[in-house]
Amino acid sequence: MVETVFASMNTTNEAEFGPWLSQASILVIDDEPGMRNFLVKILRPRCKNVTEASNTEEASRILDEEHFDVVILDNIMPGQNGVDWLREQRKVGFFADAILITAFADLETAINALRAGAVDFVLKPFRSNQILNAVARSIDRLHLRRENFLLRHELKSGIKESMRRNELLGTSKSISSIRETLRRVAVLPSTVLITGESGTGKEVAARALHHMSDRSDKAFVPVNCSTIPSDVLEVELFGSVGKTDDNKQSDGLFRYASGGTIFLDEITSLSHELQGKLLRVIESRKMRPVGAAREVSTDVRFVFSSNTDLSNAVEAGTFRADLFYRINILQIEMPPLRDRIEDVQELADTFMQEISFKLGVPTLKFSNAVRRGFLRYDWPGNVRELGNLIERALILNEFPAEFEGVEDGASMPLDDTLQSVERQHIQRVLEECDGNRAEAARRLGVSRKTVDRKCAMWSS
Repeated sequence: MVETVFASMNTTNEAEFGPWLSQASILVIDDEPGMRNFLVKILRPRCKNVTEASNTEEASRILDEEHFDVVILDNIMPGQNGVDWLREQRKVGFFADAILITAFADLETAINALRAGAVDFVLKPFRSNQILNAVARSIDRLHLRRENFLLRHELKSGIKESMRRNELLGTSKSISSIRETLRRVAVLPSTVLITGESGTGKEVAARALHHMSDRSDKAFVPVNCSTIPSDVLEVELFGSVGKTDDNKQSDGLFRYASGGTIFLDEITSLSHELQGKLLRVIESRKMRPVGAAREVSTDVRFVFSSNTDLSNAVEAGTFRADLFYRINILQIEMPPLRDRIEDVQELADTFMQEISFKLGVPTLKFSNAVRRGFLRYDWPGNVRELGNLIERALILNEFPAEFEGVEDGASMPLDDTLQSVERQHIQRVLEECDGNRAEAARRLGVSRKTVDRKCAMWSS
């Protein structure tokens, strides 16, 4: 019976105060023990963490070590009042919503509190529901700010809908092996480095890793380091602290992605200074926003990518060796499309369906000639080039002439499989090279390993 009553109370609390209150971390600052006990008694059964401080000095020490979502602050205390302390903390790094509790509600105090960074006022005496509602409003605003910030970041980044895929397409051995590796590492906290040519699907692999992990219900934040100037990127990642009352702070992607995954694309574009700061974040899980005197903890999984050889960049002095060794725990090499040519048609079919739906136009039929052309093409732009080609074909209502112009072989039925077409093509090139696999690989634009693998598969 008692359990039923408490369960009913918890359901009522969530319905009344929103779904986020139970995940909140609260710091209560008040010099009166009775008021602190009252607030803790109200909040502790409903929040994840409630910590108390009896004065601003103690609160400052606590904030140096721990992050809170909301700080409930008494204004009138011995020594330094709440508004002055809040203004001071904001300049060294104050990253929580502040709720001021006071018995004096004059206009000047209200204005000064708002300028100092308070988001709400609760007048004494107050009921428990008033403080709970104030905290719930702050937590809701926090989640809305986070969602808006991340959405604006995606819009500014110009991320295509097709890049938001959470699953790697293809049945080739190389892609199947990568899928298995991602599945194994997804449940671990390890840092992952994804390498490969531009357009091979490094971001899709990173999204797949996030989707398989226990962080999948949190944010996945991609950042293209090559498109953002270094000084802007530092603020974008670490956030910043305003030094005057008129300057607002920025929390940054590391904090807004907390609990999720941050994907830093083209990591070699970072300046040496920013590489050093990133190394500290990875090692300590703490960061210092631009202009702040206080570090803030962060809980993100790091996934990195590069389309250049990082070991060469280290030798050339453009990439820090200590950062390279720190992030090169598990490296996943994304194969170029020419090395998994058997996946081309599945990718093309998927892109055709998705892009035609997005554009609102009918799909185009892949003729046998186009299928042959896709197999013979080297795809220097990899999967991205294939997607762009499909979109261009849908807009123009035709495939490029170089693909349409490939003649159909008389012996090849229209329903021939992609694997059969591929086999015929490779074997024909091998015959032209008198069985020299290295020369055949060169002409095909694939690796020798790919030709050896195909031949072994066909002979088994």
